[in-house]
Amino acid sequence: MFSKSKIQDPGPKSPETGKPTAPLSTPSSDQAQADHKLAAPKSKPPASTLSSDLNITGNIKTSGDIQVEGTVEGDIRAHLLTVGESATIKGEVTADDVVINGRIVGRVRGLKVRLTSTARVEGDIIHKTIAIESGAHFEGSVQRQDDPLSAGRTPARPQYQQVSGSETANPPRKDVS
Repeated sequence: MFSKSKIQDPGPKSPETGKPTAPLSTPSSDQAQADHKLAAPKSKPPASTLSSDLNITGNIKTSGDIQVEGTVEGDIRAHLLTVGESATIKGEVTADDVVINGRIVGRVRGLKVRLTSTARVEGDIIHKTIAIESGAHFEGSVQRQDDPLSAGRTPARPQYQQVSGSETANPPRKDVS
C-alpha cells in the first residue's frame, strides 16, 4: 500500500560490491536540445528568387533551387529552376527539375521538364521526362535522353561503320510502301 520515496532509495546496487551506486545523471535540458539540433537533418534552404524588376546579363550557376521572375540573358544551371510567368530567359537552361511558367528562348535540358499552360518556349528540349499542359506554346524539338544533363553526348547511331576494311557512311533509310 505504501512505497518508499525515490529520495530515500539509495539507488541500484552494484552487482560486485552490493553497495549502492550513484544515481544515473540525466543530461541538462540545454544539452538535450543541442543534441537534438545536431541529430536533426539539415533543412533545405529556400529557393533563391530573382525578382521581376531584376535584369541579369551573364551566367548563373547554383547547386540549389532558383526562381526567376525577372529577365536573364545567359545560361542557368541549378537543381530546381522555376521560371515565373513574368520571367524571360534568353540562354541555355540546365536543371534536374525545370518548371516553366514564363518565356525561354534557348535550349532546355532537364531530368524532369514541365511546361505549364502559361509557358512559352522557343528552342529544343532535351529531357528524361516531360509534361506539357494544354495552352503551353512550344516551338522547337523534343528529345528524350536517359542523361539529358550531359552536354556532350555521342549520337545513338554511329556516323560511320567499318565495312571490309574501309569506312563508309551509313546509307539513308528508304521507306518501302
